[in-house]
Order: sequence, then C-alpha cells, then structure tokens
Amino acid sequence: MSSSNYVEFLNINKSYDGRSLVVDDLNLTIAKGEFLTMLGPSGSGKTTSLMMLAGFEAPSSGSIRIDGRSLEAVPPHRRNIGMVFQNYALFPHLTVAENLDYPLRVRKIARQERTRRVRRALDMVQMGAMGERKPAQLSGGQQQRIALARAIIFEPDVVLMDEPLGALDKNLREHLQLEIKHLHERLGITVVYVTHDQSEALTMSDRVAVFNAGKIEQLAPPSELYERPSTAFVAGFIGENNRLVGEIISGNGEEYGVRTQDGQVISVSSRAAFSRGQPVIVSLRPERLYLDQAAVCTNRFSGSVDEVIYLGDHRRVHVRFGDNAMLVAKIPNAGTGVDIAPSQSISLGWDSQDAVLIPA
Repeated sequence: MSSSNYVEFLNINKSYDGRSLVVDDLNLTIAKGEFLTMLGPSGSGKTTSLMMLAGFEAPSSGSIRIDGRSLEAVPPHRRNIGMVFQNYALFPHLTVAENLDYPLRVRKIARQERTRRVRRALDMVQMGAMGERKPAQLSGGQQQRIALARAIIFEPDVVLMDEPLGALDKNLREHLQLEIKHLHERLGITVVYVTHDQSEALTMSDRVAVFNAGKIEQLAPPSELYERPSTAFVAGFIGENNRLVGEIISGNGEEYGVRTQDGQVISVSSRAAFSRGQPVIVSLRPERLYLDQAAVCTNRFSGSVDEVIYLGDHRRVHVRFGDNAMLVAKIPNAGTGVDIAPSQSISLGWDSQDAVLIPA
C-alpha cells in the first residue's frame, strides 16, 4: 500500500433523504503522516465526511479505506481511530489520568505499560502535574489538551478532529493551533481536521480540502489556496478578496487583457488557457493593492478614498475607481509613510502577476 494513499475516499456519496446529496462523489486520498484539513461553511459536507471515516455514518455508496483495508464492515470501535471533539467528551467522574487510562484498559494493555503511556501522554501535552484532577477542575484549554492526549495515547492509525478549538477564546485557540501542529510534527501521526475557520486551516495544514455543497472545490497546500484559488468560491472563502468581473479581450497563455464591466482594461498573468470573449473574475488580495505607489505597477489607475478603517497593525482603505468599482487595500501602519484620508484623490495599482484569473 502506497503511503500517499493511506486514507482513501472512493466515489463516496451520502444522502439522508434519497434525493439530495450531502456528499457528492467524493474522491480523496490522504498520505500517511499528513495533516489534512476539511474546510468549508456549515452544510458543505465536511463533518459528514469525517463521521463516515469514523464509522458514525455510513456512505450511501462508495468505499472508504485505511491502509488498503475497506472499512465497510468495521464498527467504529474497531477502526483504531482517535477522535477529538469540540465538547471534550471527557468522563466527569474520572480523574485526568483515569480518562487517559480508559482506552488502554479497553484494549487490555498491561498495567505497567498503561502507567508509562499515561505519564508520557500527560507530559506530551504539558499536563504532567494534572493527573489527579477531575475535568471540572480544569480550564477549557486544559480539558482540550487532555482530550487530545486521550485520542493519541493508544497509538491510532488516524486521529480525527471535529472543530476541536471552536469553544475556546481567540488567543487560546491560536496557541493550541500551534501546539497541535507541533505535536503532529513530533509524532508523525495522520490527522484529518474539520473546521470552518480559514485561518486555522492555513496555519495548521499540509493540505486543505475546501468543501462546498458536498464537493471539494480545491485541494491544495495553504499557500496555493491563498495565492492561486481555482474557483470564485475558494477565492472568496479563503481570506479577503477583491473581485472584478469582466471578459478576456486579448492574451496568449501568459498575459491576458481583461475589460471589466465598467470598461477598465487590466492586465493579468496566468498560465491557464482562456479564450477571447470568455467571462472571467479577476481576484486581487487587499495586501497586493498599492496606494500612492502606482507608478511602479503594471496596472495603474486614479481613484478616490471612500473610507479608512484603523485596525491596529494596518488600515483597511476602501477606494472607489472607474464608474462604480470599489477595491479594498490593506496598508501596514508601520514603515509605509503613506498618509491617507477619506475623500482624497489617490493613485492605485497592482502588478499583473499579483492578481488571479478565474473562469466566471
């Protein structure tokens, strides 16, 4: 069995009513030791896909395999899969150490080995002194660390995480994102992670599968998803995005001319093939838009500042140009020296390689 096809979803369909598909012809392979995130809005099929891998839901059709073995007749407790949920799912009447010991006792592991593994798992999540406490005596972040330790203590083939950090505050969530990422790197375990938080997916993952209406819109490493989204949905869902709608008026497979709906002509670099007259969307990230430095850009325009919003480390500047187009720029507050105020006239621009062409 190839390590690049360790977990396989093969032609998976899932319907609850026999008519509409919650998961629509899912084909996905996950490498051994990979951290793959299923990202998407509510109802996109990501959690259902995770639950089918765990065995809590059955596919309507298709096959799921781990290491070449079909899971069709394998109940959840026989799949050797660790699970981490948003609500921790710890036994309140057991101590932390007893919570970790439980999955080992169920597997009839000897007492001495269980004690060693519990101690090691507690140290791994920096909770070595908390073994005798009950879950109610721990903070939310501490409980989630214990839930994570319990999921990996029996050395599962795969660890599944369903919105595990969703109940935590922003600072703690960001801290635990890095802890989980570093733990994954140390142990080399295969992780399938579900979230609707785009920054979480970009921070933690080797690859991200972006789900929409039961299908994967794009599967790629985080940097490619952000820099080169392949569909309008991905461009809008991953990070902030300026969208200009237009059509191809010239091009040769490297540089294309696009006329926008309000008549502006812009240049966009793309290796993808587009034809003259084809409707397209030009996707431009706010941090790629230059203000008062347009002379050095491939695309240069004049505009007026509509609004400036102060956000600490940067400002969001809303700029109107052309007949009715509005673009948002992100301007760092340190090191730029650009003075911007509402209603002022301003030059704006971006380089052709900084925008992305997407079929409309």
